[in-house]
Amino acid sequence: MRHSPRNLTIAFNHAGLTHYGGAVFFQEFLRVLQIRHMLARLHWVRRNHGYGLSQMILALVWPLVLGLDRIETASLLRCNGTFQYLTGLPSFPDPQTLRRFLIGAPEHFHRQLHDFNDQLLQNLMHLPDHRSRLIFDIDSTVVPVFGHQQQATVGYNPRYRGRRSYHPLLCVESNSSYLCDALLRPGHASTWTGSVEMLRARFAKMLVGVRELRARADSGFCYQPVLATLEEFRAQYAVVARVYAPLKNLLRGLSYHRVDTRWQMAELEHRFHEWPRSRRFVVARRLIEDEDKDTTLFAMGRYVYRVWVTNADLTPVGVWRFYDDRATIEVRIRELLNDFAVANIPTRVFAANALYLEIVRLAYNLVTAFQRLCLPDEWQPFTLQTLRYKLFLLPGELTRTHNRPVLRLHQTSQIERLADHILKRLRKVHPFA
Repeated sequence: MRHSPRNLTIAFNHAGLTHYGGAVFFQEFLRVLQIRHMLARLHWVRRNHGYGLSQMILALVWPLVLGLDRIETASLLRCNGTFQYLTGLPSFPDPQTLRRFLIGAPEHFHRQLHDFNDQLLQNLMHLPDHRSRLIFDIDSTVVPVFGHQQQATVGYNPRYRGRRSYHPLLCVESNSSYLCDALLRPGHASTWTGSVEMLRARFAKMLVGVRELRARADSGFCYQPVLATLEEFRAQYAVVARVYAPLKNLLRGLSYHRVDTRWQMAELEHRFHEWPRSRRFVVARRLIEDEDKDTTLFAMGRYVYRVWVTNADLTPVGVWRFYDDRATIEVRIRELLNDFAVANIPTRVFAANALYLEIVRLAYNLVTAFQRLCLPDEWQPFTLQTLRYKLFLLPGELTRTHNRPVLRLHQTSQIERLADHILKRLRKVHPFA
């Protein structure tokens, strides 16, 4: 049996090691897209600064990608010279510098970064092939706060009742998983507040070359202004209906047809009092079962119901299946909250937190684009946490052979095949004009 060494010496003089050797592949993706050059076009006159705008934004993006979910934790990168060399950062800002950057950013810089994200998304959305159909899922989430942040108010908060929170509004393109927009709102904001402006901005910027638009949302968005906006841009939608008493009374007398062993479906035309005309409703019902004691479905008599308002040219079953595909946005929201640190509010200033959410949007879309364009098919369902453990957090050693830098990674055939695949895919990626 082997014995552990008794004369082992521990030295601290190796400057070429890093925990983040696999991050070089993501950095190469950013270099090919010329992200730093594009960010350098943003304008903000700053005094007494040692870092450029592109360096500061990327210094906030990298901790999100690598799992350093708080600004203070990102200080670990300050002593990682190999990581700084691989990513092209001359040094890494300290936490106070990053926080002052967020707090001191003027409103016009936030608008510039938002427009930059929109421009980047318009290019990424149609890679590797042009897409003629876009499906937008709209939803909101609750971010509890544990300090004294501006505009954090008491609102709907099922987990921490009575605690102040923010209420972000999110829009995700379903097929590509890109985060199309994100709006930070006070905790007491209603679910659909800001959704009309968000939808108008999305549709206006993404209609070029798109044959069909579709949208899905829950009952919090079933209001006349939202539905009218969707119809204005000829988007086919399926939105969970709010079941008021007049509609509830009509459900009993409908003629239902069975679609499987449990569910029956029907449809009708109905007009709420604030609507200018009638709209199509699709109804599904089934008998109440023992496990339905805590159901969130609407119950009446012996049945539980699901009701959607829609203008889609689909059968009732087609509308049901189309809406149920919206469940993927819950996965995206959990990934944003947990993996991309949306739940960790960095400052007490509302505008700074809103800017940080825009940087999260940038990081999320860049990681999603890297995954879609560079990684194998079997890697497409992976979350960011899985990508970290399998790729970004590979230990690496930076050496020089014949005066040329060499990054040495763990010797496995799986990593070699993956690296070859990524580098081949990167040759097909071109920078945006």
